[in-house]
Amino acid sequence: MKRDRIPVDVEITIDALGFEGVAVGRIDGHVHFVKGALPGERVRARITGRQKRHILAETVEVLEPSALRRQAPCPHFGVCGGCTWQHLEHAEQLRWKRQHVVDAFERIAKIPVGEIAQTLASPNEYRYRNKMEFSFGASRWLTRQEIDSGEEFTTSFALGLHVPGRFDKVRHIDACLLQSNVGDVILQHTHSCAEQFGIAPYHQRNHTGFARSLVVRTSASSGAVMTVLITTTPQAEFEHDFIAEWMSLHAQLPAGSSMIHAINDTWSPVAVGTITTVNGPGYLEEISHGITYRISPFSFFQTNTTHLPNLVSKAMEGAGITKDSVVWDLYCGTGTLTLPAAKLARHVVGAELAEGSILDARANAQRNGIDNVDFQVVDLHRPAALELLRTFPKPDVVIVDPPRSGMHEQVVSHILAVAAPTVVYVSCNPGTMARDCAILSSTYDVAHVTPVDMFPQTYHVEAVGVLRRRV
Repeated sequence: MKRDRIPVDVEITIDALGFEGVAVGRIDGHVHFVKGALPGERVRARITGRQKRHILAETVEVLEPSALRRQAPCPHFGVCGGCTWQHLEHAEQLRWKRQHVVDAFERIAKIPVGEIAQTLASPNEYRYRNKMEFSFGASRWLTRQEIDSGEEFTTSFALGLHVPGRFDKVRHIDACLLQSNVGDVILQHTHSCAEQFGIAPYHQRNHTGFARSLVVRTSASSGAVMTVLITTTPQAEFEHDFIAEWMSLHAQLPAGSSMIHAINDTWSPVAVGTITTVNGPGYLEEISHGITYRISPFSFFQTNTTHLPNLVSKAMEGAGITKDSVVWDLYCGTGTLTLPAAKLARHVVGAELAEGSILDARANAQRNGIDNVDFQVVDLHRPAALELLRTFPKPDVVIVDPPRSGMHEQVVSHILAVAAPTVVYVSCNPGTMARDCAILSSTYDVAHVTPVDMFPQTYHVEAVGVLRRRV
């Protein structure tokens, strides 16, 4: 809204929580998306924007609070992009996550589901993330309270998390309740080093500056940490000194930890780079479901390690794998589903675009003595992938764990063509999962879906769906 425009406030009763975790209410039939409110509450909200089908607003005052509202423990809640539901009782978070899965199948897929189970709760509500990506920013986001306080803030430097919807704005934080305690130590150390050497953050609009990203990965099984500092190529002596000082923390980290410096001179905001310096082994080991995984700096691994065995168990249970089964695992990553399946099956094939993940997966199989699995690097969204898929042995079970965008239409078509008796669909997006299941419903019935809370304090939900081919 323009600064000279008079703010418009409304009173509204909240009916539900939408897919993106935002509260939904109506005034005279007009749908309002209200940030910061909860179902059952009456709030005073300020209009922040108008779109074709709904009005955007943010809570100014809670007039009648929900009995399920709680005080968010993080001072940055509601500003940074890390959490959306800290103000909602955890049991109610689980209920709404299941409801979002139900709504996706009713409104998007419009197909029957045998059963949608209650959401499988995470063992930990906080400190559950094994990976965090923090960004340096040249434009620090200030809250309205900070602006009105009269206190002076340095706005040309920030290290923290992006403000939702703003790629150029970063909320300056020195601790996060989602990551491990040692992650907070690394974040605070990085703040100190950047301040000591006067480091310039990378500017996403002008493509100038030096410090870009900080990645922190933690092993739940060993406590070791692997952290990656990503910058542009250092030019000045003080930039080299900053990197050296940052790396000096390595001696104080848990055994088996790594500190890594990587360079990214591209315009891409993705937190990857070419590794130049490594203190420590340069990888992280994690144990899950009886399998030891070696995780490289930029490879994918499920974020919630303590809940991962429960997710895998649901997938294996639904797959019904026997010692005679042939299994495909598409979008296999580092093998978190492939390798447990291989311990049950006759033969498993894993396919994945990221070569680094496949290299990790092959090493993980070898390290665990699993020799009945074949990993292939393939872009499943390109036509050439079909030629490779046709060379795979005919599957009894197909496991898919696609990105948030879901499966490519050619992958869905090929699954229909091979007609495996069982398809297990693991998804972090109920909407695209429901869309894909609707297409598969020409041949398959959705027997059951289990929502899995891999991301407490956020609206995100994982789901494990089991599809059976109709006879």
